[in-house]
Amino acid sequence: MHRLIIFLCVLTLPVFAQGRRGRGRAVSNEVTLLKPARVFDGEAMHPGWMVLVRGERIDAAGPAVDASGAKVIDLPGMTVLPGLVEGHSHMLLHAYNETSWNDQVAHESTGLRVARATVHLRNTLMAGFTTMRDLGTEGAGYSDVELKQAVNQGIIPGPRILASTRAIVATGSYQPKGFSLEWRVPQGAEEADIDSIVRVVRDQIGHGADWVKLYADYRYGPQPGAHPTFSIEELKLAVETAHSAGAPLTVHSSTAEGMRRAVLAGVDSIEHGDAGTPEVFKMMAERHIPLCPTLAAGYFTSQYAGWNGKPPEPPGIERKRASFKAALDAGVTILSGSDVGVFTHGENAKEIELMVAYGMPPVDALKAATQTAGRVFHMDIGVVKSGMLADLIAVDGDPTSDITSLEKVRLVMKGGTVYKNPQ
Repeated sequence: MHRLIIFLCVLTLPVFAQGRRGRGRAVSNEVTLLKPARVFDGEAMHPGWMVLVRGERIDAAGPAVDASGAKVIDLPGMTVLPGLVEGHSHMLLHAYNETSWNDQVAHESTGLRVARATVHLRNTLMAGFTTMRDLGTEGAGYSDVELKQAVNQGIIPGPRILASTRAIVATGSYQPKGFSLEWRVPQGAEEADIDSIVRVVRDQIGHGADWVKLYADYRYGPQPGAHPTFSIEELKLAVETAHSAGAPLTVHSSTAEGMRRAVLAGVDSIEHGDAGTPEVFKMMAERHIPLCPTLAAGYFTSQYAGWNGKPPEPPGIERKRASFKAALDAGVTILSGSDVGVFTHGENAKEIELMVAYGMPPVDALKAATQTAGRVFHMDIGVVKSGMLADLIAVDGDPTSDITSLEKVRLVMKGGTVYKNPQ
């Protein structure tokens, strides 16, 4: 049913890029020269540089390139930089001030959610995010993998997608809740325990998960707040199983103990880290485990609860500032990821702006959304140099001096195909 919905939605979408629809895009050998005022190559800003694209990859970048026969796109006053990466998204959710998580998961059909997700993917791409790691369909099965197929086949516009399918939670720890206790309500993620976690990890990889996602802690149990769910033994089993298949594994964790267990289990990244301590962040830094801080999720949910976005900040925002500073002070690798879906798709750049507002230098924040992401995801993205995928954007101004320039996206290119053009 939801495949049909995707098709019907496509009929109402404008064509945003040249290329064939159907089973994949034809790879073009077209040569394009981008001529901006400056280029951020994933490491530093270079005034006067140009970028030559041949087919789907970058051919050259620098102050002088051989552009014979190239189509020239002039970008006066603009900065060209690698396509931004969203490290933590939920394409099948929409903003919680529109509909609560519980109502989305319990009451919205998969077909409706998939139809909405096609718009989310387009808006994400148009905002300059050319790659996204989606960390759980929240009750929508394997729809992320199917949407990835639709993007890859040129049926709908969207970023490159790293899918994680259903995500994995400990039995009894997740949601939706609030129903009569004799009912077994479908959950927003797949349950597993010591006797089933190997099978569930393998099954999700078999259904197309590029990353495996577990919840190392969650808000459950007789006491208030979040508590660890999986034991170290369970986490180690999951990590070993995922790694045997060549799949990395990340965990949701907002408690110090959940994070500690995840680090000892050898996970590949940690999401949120709200209550991380200097000791836990030191462990992460020593083991080169990146943190995806999701600052924007708390920023927006606090506003949905009535905060006006100005001082004084709610206690949750103050705690998030403190934990992010502790991670920076410990030298933890930061991977930009916002938890978009909690808030509106297309506003992803808020995460990078908040990293700067919370103490990260603008160049480092840009690296977190480009070069670092490419390295963590083991993809040919995030750096402007010969041989890398031609995932490039242009923004008005200079984001190293004004990070909000990232909201002013004028050009979007993915794999050498222009999806948004200022001309």
